[in-house]
Amino acid sequence: APAPMIDPAITRARVSKGSGALPNDAGQVWREYDIRPYTMRVNTTARPEQAIVDWILRETGYEAWHSDPVGLLSANHDVLRVYHTPEMQAVVADIVDRFVNSAASAYAFTVRVATVRNPNWRAKALPMMTPLPVQSPGVQGWLLAKENARLLLSELSRRTDYREYNSSQQLVNNGHSILLSTMRPRSYIRGATATQAAWPGYQPEMGTIEDGFALEFSPLISLDLASADAVVKLRLNQIEKMLPVKLDLPTTVAPNQRVQVDVPQMTMSNLHERFRWPTDCVLLLSMGVVATPGPTKDNPISDAVTDTLPMLKTPPRADALLFVESAGIVAPSAEAPTARAATLPQQSFQGRY
Repeated sequence: APAPMIDPAITRARVSKGSGALPNDAGQVWREYDIRPYTMRVNTTARPEQAIVDWILRETGYEAWHSDPVGLLSANHDVLRVYHTPEMQAVVADIVDRFVNSAASAYAFTVRVATVRNPNWRAKALPMMTPLPVQSPGVQGWLLAKENARLLLSELSRRTDYREYNSSQQLVNNGHSILLSTMRPRSYIRGATATQAAWPGYQPEMGTIEDGFALEFSPLISLDLASADAVVKLRLNQIEKMLPVKLDLPTTVAPNQRVQVDVPQMTMSNLHERFRWPTDCVLLLSMGVVATPGPTKDNPISDAVTDTLPMLKTPPRADALLFVESAGIVAPSAEAPTARAATLPQQSFQGRY
């Protein structure tokens, strides 16, 4: 066969074997950390060492391992291997110690997700809250003493517009992750393609959109158990309505045929940030007045009004709240919550979250 033609304009990188040794121009050193005290007590995920790697990358930054000086980060179930400067090794050692610390192995946190339709709850609660810096636009954070947090929850629970979306006894162990999700798929016809092969002369194109909320929470306590770090990822999706559009798809059988497709009108909110707070306080985050994460309760009076005057019917909105509290040392449960997804059934929205 004739040889393939090579474009002379193509330039390829030069590749060499190098010196065969890792460069240490910045004083890099090789260290191997035994992470079995943590990985052996986590049996609900295939790769528990990934949690350690993720926290190291959050603490040091991704660029530190992909630029000068040359660095290496690799882990398996037993050993974490690191090649970097002594200063970076000190940061890595601190993160690893927080995972393998036996004193924090049974430490847990509680997470509570709730909404309040009217954000006027701040009027009474503001004196008992200390503001916490938040980088995400529209999001506010506060610290509360545990007794003040219980007073606030007691006041909120007496309001008719207050709802909780998960169990108040939801525990997340230190160094583990949990995913709370109410996402449910909604199918719709997003397009149509003309075809003469079969009746009615077109092929509908189906689409799927997720509606609800998904919360991922990953806490890590300090060595002295006095403070904690947590990464919070919250995603809210709400389909406000479907806008119908008529498409002309004439065929020989039906020359005036029209097909209806839907265009979704959506509202989305996202939060992805890391927080640090003392464990003797409760962390409270507010997403602001955003789309509600689940179906609302029926109100016969308001439903009758909106049915009579459809222009008054608007998508539900509420102030989304997240309470995080350290539960201290707890007895180990039969099922650890590491990296599991707690999918909440739709009927759970009829009561307290």
